[in-house]
Amino acid sequence: MGAEFPSHSVAFRRRRFLNWFPLGLTYATFYMGRYNFNASKDTIEGLYGLTKAQSGTIASTGFIVYALSVFVNGPLADRLGGRRAILVGAFGACALNAAIALMFGAHWDGRIITVMSALYGVNMYFQSFGALSVVKVNASWFHVRERGVLGGWFGTMISLGYFFALGIGGYIVAKLPLFFAYLIPSAVILAMALVDLAVVRDRPSDAGFPDFATGDEVPSETTAPFEPKVRFFDVVRMVLKNPVLRVLAMAEFCTGLVRQGLLLYFGQFLKEVHHVAKGSFGYEVASTGITVGGIVGALACGFLSDRVFRSRRTPVAFIFYLGQIVSLLALGWVTSATAAVVIVPVCAMWIFGVHGMLTGTASMDFGGKKAAATAAGLLDGVQYLGSGLTGIGLGALLDHYHWGIWTVSLVPFAAIGALLMLWLWNAAPGGDGAGNAVAAHG
Repeated sequence: MGAEFPSHSVAFRRRRFLNWFPLGLTYATFYMGRYNFNASKDTIEGLYGLTKAQSGTIASTGFIVYALSVFVNGPLADRLGGRRAILVGAFGACALNAAIALMFGAHWDGRIITVMSALYGVNMYFQSFGALSVVKVNASWFHVRERGVLGGWFGTMISLGYFFALGIGGYIVAKLPLFFAYLIPSAVILAMALVDLAVVRDRPSDAGFPDFATGDEVPSETTAPFEPKVRFFDVVRMVLKNPVLRVLAMAEFCTGLVRQGLLLYFGQFLKEVHHVAKGSFGYEVASTGITVGGIVGALACGFLSDRVFRSRRTPVAFIFYLGQIVSLLALGWVTSATAAVVIVPVCAMWIFGVHGMLTGTASMDFGGKKAAATAAGLLDGVQYLGSGLTGIGLGALLDHYHWGIWTVSLVPFAAIGALLMLWLWNAAPGGDGAGNAVAAHG
């Protein structure tokens, strides 16, 4: 916990930037090929006569497939290495988005829910490699004292992905035939996969620099990809035995429900309640504001956790969960379209700051280099189990009780997240994982 900031050469920092920046940008394009469904959801409902609960079936299918996939793909990414894993995910997501685009050219009117659920579900399987790969690679390149700021930049990349998906994606849906909302992301993901193939490396030694102790839970481990010591069940057992990660997983379940509860429905809320349509100035302000809010939240979380709380993530997460509660209640209560458009990005700031830090930073801290992807898979998977409730479940609530129930139904989960962060208030990474985990409860 008291480790000092490491000293790196200028050459190392430049090469590290060439590693993490393309990797993060690739993950942002994954979002373009994931949340394009969010951007096109109401258009699909209109074309095929679906209710919110029926279209929510497609979303829930994807979220649940993603959640189950990361539990398996986390250990797989720890074994393969992050570079191989991101390439598998990118080429797969590229192919599935192209397949969905082709689907809209066929006549599936009576089977649209079944066919798109299947294709979107397989897409989400490949999508599940994204965060795991980023965390796995960065765990070997960043010391624990640098990871809060890294988590901020990781959250920034996630927020950029929301702009690709909701801002640019919303514009594509408003101005072009529906299939372009899936064909364009397919092409962009493919382009980034080729960049990763050329420049991304798993660890400093693969790029001509010495590996170093990162100060995390298992600082002495430098296991290479495919080395026999990386055993699937050993890594899973290591992660599940960590009490801090178990509590963080419960918090991420709440984060997933709140995050997707906002993302999946904010466009329809603005349209149906405040008459702000896709392609309009107000919608572009809100969707772009989600990116800006997410960036501010992510960078603030990273700075505060590293510089103020000395690499403790949970006090910052507690503050941001409280921010979620206030902003969500405000969004549901305001009657002005302008106010709603402004408050949506404020909600994003509090929500996405927490998500980027817990999944992108805490998973490295408490999983270590050997189990970083498995820990990220646990947190991201549980988060998407929570997300799964927002499709069918929240969609059915909105069909029956309308928009008055929307943000109010999300607030209790933000409150639970805040209470869990109080429970882990003193949790911090270090070289004695068990000791820190136990102390966190004191």
